[in-house]
Amino acid sequence: MAQTSGFSRRYIKAFVSGFFIVVPVTVTVLDQLAYVAGVEGASVQPSLNPEGAAASDIVLLNRWSVRNYQVQRGDIVSLV
Repeated sequence: MAQTSGFSRRYIKAFVSGFFIVVPVTVTVLDQLAYVAGVEGASVQPSLNPEGAAASDIVLLNRWSVRNYQVQRGDIVSLV
């Protein structure tokens, strides 16, 4: 019983310490570099979502280029 308690205590400690490392890193990456978003609707057709409302596309939105104002003609811009 004592071994089980020690194992579970170590497991919980490892989980909590990993949680406090992974969450800030993930939030920083999503906020500063890029994130994944679903795209749907008629406004993005025919480039994205060509089948219509029945399907949605998933895209990686690059936040780094926008931060440095490197948007060029032909780029797709997403507004929230």
